[in-house]
Amino acid sequence: MSGSYDILIVGIGGQGTILASNILGEACLIEGRSVRGAETHGMAQRGGSVESHIRIDGQYGPLITPGQADLLVSFDLLEALRYSHFLKKDGKAVVNRHLVLPTSVFTQKLTPPTEGEIIAALKRHEICILDADQIAIEAGSPLSQNVVMLGAASKWMPLKPETLLESVKRLVPKKTIEINAKAFEMGRVAGGKN
Repeated sequence: MSGSYDILIVGIGGQGTILASNILGEACLIEGRSVRGAETHGMAQRGGSVESHIRIDGQYGPLITPGQADLLVSFDLLEALRYSHFLKKDGKAVVNRHLVLPTSVFTQKLTPPTEGEIIAALKRHEICILDADQIAIEAGSPLSQNVVMLGAASKWMPLKPETLLESVKRLVPKKTIEINAKAFEMGRVAGGKN
């Protein structure tokens, strides 16, 4: 065991998973905490899976092994299901109620799982499901849904919310700081801030 707090952020190319992981890394640096991270992009530019591993206060490598993640932050329902095996038995998940079906569903005439089936499969963990896309639109930009997700997940992170917000302000484009700050706070409310 590494003694780290392990967060896996997953989504589809273009949803902002890399920026979200950078925000967490910056927050760790602000708080003077050790952080290790790794990302896989794959066919991200073509709408493929993207995963970011963030290990806070760990001593060893950057990759989270299956069954060891404390927190899963998923920007898509299907990605949450795909990566749920990474969660510890008592792991937590924050999931966007967004569902993008892979092309193979159509080309191979597969029957995809329904939203209800996906949520039922995830219920073995403590889970927070929210409509981050809609919240982001209400905050001022659909592009801020990744920051909404971080806000919602902040209740389970070992980082101070004010540090996370400062990190958001440092890393998003200057003209979007106000929108993203609002998105973060709205995400905290939707996630049931502590």
